[in-house]
Amino acid sequence: MRKAMTGAAFALMLGGLSALPAASHAQTITAGAVGSGSTTIWPLYIGIDKGFFDAVGVKVEPVFAQSSAAIAQQVAAGSTNLTVGSGIIDPIRAIEKGAPIAIWRIDMQSPPYALLAKSSIKTIKDLKGKTISIGGAKDITRIFVERMLVPNGVKPAEVDYVYAGATSARLSALQAGAVDAAILTSPHNFYAEAAGFNNLGWTVEYAKDLPFSGGAVNRAWATANKATLDKFIAAYNRSVVWFQDAKNRDEAVQIMMKAGRQKREDVEKSYDFLQNGHFYELTGKISRKTLGSLIAALQQLGDLPPGFSVDRLVMSGVSELTN
Repeated sequence: MRKAMTGAAFALMLGGLSALPAASHAQTITAGAVGSGSTTIWPLYIGIDKGFFDAVGVKVEPVFAQSSAAIAQQVAAGSTNLTVGSGIIDPIRAIEKGAPIAIWRIDMQSPPYALLAKSSIKTIKDLKGKTISIGGAKDITRIFVERMLVPNGVKPAEVDYVYAGATSARLSALQAGAVDAAILTSPHNFYAEAAGFNNLGWTVEYAKDLPFSGGAVNRAWATANKATLDKFIAAYNRSVVWFQDAKNRDEAVQIMMKAGRQKREDVEKSYDFLQNGHFYELTGKISRKTLGSLIAALQQLGDLPPGFSVDRLVMSGVSELTN
């Protein structure tokens, strides 16, 4: 997992963002995400609830879809301005095919998933011949699950997959007995554990080099609305930094409980897991190395051609690439 920001740098960033000027009238941005009430879009809910977007004159209208591929398609078509907290391999694949979108941020620097299974299944090895619910045939959750299966002696061909884009849908399939296991993010994984399902392991232990979520923006919209996009990104970054500050724990939990209609206990576990693990990237800058690791993984799957460049994924003046 990534190293935490120093206290001085953290305070300086938060202080600088708090000085953002307010605009005289609000400009609306449609922000797409996968499923509602997910902790992967916690910063979005924080920014809305705390008024960080209002403070810079931006009104955010969340738009939800059942998969990151679907929401990326909406952004490419221009019906949604940008995505937040969604899987980033779908935008990468779309960009390689010529879609007019660009990645504007990485959120989760490592995958925050757990692999939950029926109580009769004790280890990952026991999944041989079983059915697992993942996001989709080409979803990043498949990469994460197979990173877990192979080191434990289970070949991907030795399991069956059932596809459900949103983690809430995968939890429902597990609860209904329709699948033997499911890859879940918080707070759904904690809810499943409390209900008696076994946690077979965390994806971060097997794929810590792979970023999980981020945002993509329609290039034409970004060019025509650069000032508005800059305000949105600044307020969003402020929300991420606010989340990471431990003194905001109780309020952050309240915000997520209201947005996700989840139990306090599960949301508190989610906050502690994400905050202590430093899953969120705090600076808003995009690591060339981090994206390069994901590109390499997709190339191994044959999803991207050799020589595909990180530079194709970003937009000058919107995102800052670092080493």
